[in-house]
Amino acid sequence: MRLSLATEPAHHHRPNEDFVGVASDAVVLLDGAGIPAGMESGCSHGVAWYARTLGSTLLTTVTQSAAPLAELLAESIKAVASLHDFTCDLSHAGSPSATVAMLRRSGGGLEWLVLADSVIVLDTGTAEPTVVCDDRLERIGARHRAEVDGLRSGSAEHAEALRRYIGIMRGHRNRDGGFWVASVDPLAAEHALTGSLPSDQVRAAALLSDGASRLVDLFGLATWRQLLDLLEESGPEGLISRVREAEHGDPDGSRWPRGKALDDATAALWRFS
Repeated sequence: MRLSLATEPAHHHRPNEDFVGVASDAVVLLDGAGIPAGMESGCSHGVAWYARTLGSTLLTTVTQSAAPLAELLAESIKAVASLHDFTCDLSHAGSPSATVAMLRRSGGGLEWLVLADSVIVLDTGTAEPTVVCDDRLERIGARHRAEVDGLRSGSAEHAEALRRYIGIMRGHRNRDGGFWVASVDPLAAEHALTGSLPSDQVRAAALLSDGASRLVDLFGLATWRQLLDLLEESGPEGLISRVREAEHGDPDGSRWPRGKALDDATAALWRFS
């Protein structure tokens, strides 16, 4: 088994709100949902703290229990909520949240879990890899993004439209018919995408925050197969470098409308053969 990873904040003067951690037979990746300036969250700790705390809790739990990944996620969400229940307003609609992607090798199987818009890509040796992606956030967001996408990134108008958009999306978070993400309610774990394959059928697996997967699913500059090839040839650092090149080439979002001109980016590649 060989595992390589890289993570890079969008801006080096701001905290990285992604988390990635590795154990002997597991990888955990989280992408904290950033909160624009001027919006409240009800939490004094912040998104980076939440991603790090939930990520490290998950990594510890997954090494100590053979329970299903969704059950471990629910337990971890509950445990982290208890850490700031008496200091923060956990009923606030903007309580810190994070996407979750997990892989665990157990016995002869490889198990996965994905909640919200982080991505797992499994190289099974076929022409097209298996892509595990929870698109509920994207589908809900597409209904409300027109104003944000029509404005230049970095402008005051774009920032204000983004705040309105996030306010609308908070009304769809962790509700039936909406999208699900790790936050304060353990019930969200029941809505994660889960599955497994015999581990001898998987050559390699990639875990990606949406800041890294955007090379494919937002920019359209590579296929998933080409992304896996890039990871094999240049490593996670090479993938993030390609993403940064595209972002800097379109700083105002005129080619690729998006909420964040640059995003925290994290990638892990787990090779099995």
